[in-house]
Amino acid sequence: MAGLFEDDEPAGPDALAPAPADAPLAERMRPRCLAEVTGQGHLLEEGGVLRTMLEGGLEQSLILWGPPGVGKTTLARLVAAASEHRFQPFSAVLSGIADIKRVMKEAEERRRRKGSRTLLFVDEIHRFNKAQQDAFLPYVENGDILLVGATTENPSFEVNSALLSRARVLVLEPLTVADIVGLLRRAIDDPERGLAGQLVAVDRALEELARAADGDARRALTLLETCALLAGRGGELTPKVLARAIQRKQVAYDKSGEQHYDIVSALHKSIRNSDEDATLYWLARMLEGGEDRDFLMRRLTRIAVEDVGLADPRALEQCIAAWETWRRLGSPEGELAIAQAAVVLARAPKSNALYKGLAAAIEDVRTTVNQPVPLHLCNAPTGLMKALGYGEGYRYAHDDPAAREEMVCLPPGLVGRRYLEPPDRDPPLTERASDRPDS
Repeated sequence: MAGLFEDDEPAGPDALAPAPADAPLAERMRPRCLAEVTGQGHLLEEGGVLRTMLEGGLEQSLILWGPPGVGKTTLARLVAAASEHRFQPFSAVLSGIADIKRVMKEAEERRRRKGSRTLLFVDEIHRFNKAQQDAFLPYVENGDILLVGATTENPSFEVNSALLSRARVLVLEPLTVADIVGLLRRAIDDPERGLAGQLVAVDRALEELARAADGDARRALTLLETCALLAGRGGELTPKVLARAIQRKQVAYDKSGEQHYDIVSALHKSIRNSDEDATLYWLARMLEGGEDRDFLMRRLTRIAVEDVGLADPRALEQCIAAWETWRRLGSPEGELAIAQAAVVLARAPKSNALYKGLAAAIEDVRTTVNQPVPLHLCNAPTGLMKALGYGEGYRYAHDDPAAREEMVCLPPGLVGRRYLEPPDRDPPLTERASDRPDS
């Protein structure tokens, strides 16, 4: 079987070879030069990190981190062309360790025979496990390959630290509505790669389409191509055509990735901050994204005891009732009970006194000598125990109210220790999310 690197294979500029005429619109409109790139101004402006690399050649491996459809693959191709390295795309979804070793061996052979390096573009690099990622290390270190990895997940958690230390992480941002409108307009007007005027669209219609794309250029161009087919040659992009193309907006939400944790953190902190409008928004994002409803109710119940706590103990009852209501009604009716619980928590007074008090008590248990229970608090079910002083001096608070102040219930080494303020001085929330980590 022929190898990946034949003698007559072109170098870097091949990364920008035009797409076939029958390729999807998103592929045909892929930028072929820096001037066609949309967005990422913080990296591509004069003096920007990526622009400097593109103008001066690639000097180090890269990790491109950003949401789908913002140009990670395109930028990798441009970098390959600028550096004149052989561009070799590689899929973490379709490839295993044997494929990695084969590609690495051929890259090593190409450099030995021709003196040329390979730019290996690994899409969705976070899908490789530790052993697979480790397989790249020797070839990155000895210069056989320059690695450009693309990921939608936080590389701090998904890319090995050894590989991460040998690469520069560049953060790509979602495209703005204005960015996407400009891209759509070019696609409509382009006579060579685009629709060549097959669709008529005013800017307002393109703005609606851009908003539906959620910062994803690939999704925007795919929607535009669908609209052109539905409208017919020379047709207009009307609200009806757009609605038929979209059908229902797909909310970008990864229930197992970093976005899941970011959004649930935003929900929790909005409730803590008593912002009921933000609470409903983030809750809606999670509901529409398909978040597990039981997970949501576990988090809301946690908020009831952690952030509302003693300021309104009934908030916990509301959460348990909403949870049971959801389980009885299911979707979509039961989701109203979830929303009610979230807003009740947002509107409730806040106190973290119980949260802090329990943490302080646990810290004392862990760091101090665990002394015996004071004898006057112990029961004396036998004569021997009574003779040894068990229960002696105990005062029944119902009959002797003074016992509440005068009888010591903590072990001797902790007498006087306070974990909670008296109820009439139960403090409001005194710390923000920045003061402590939130799981």
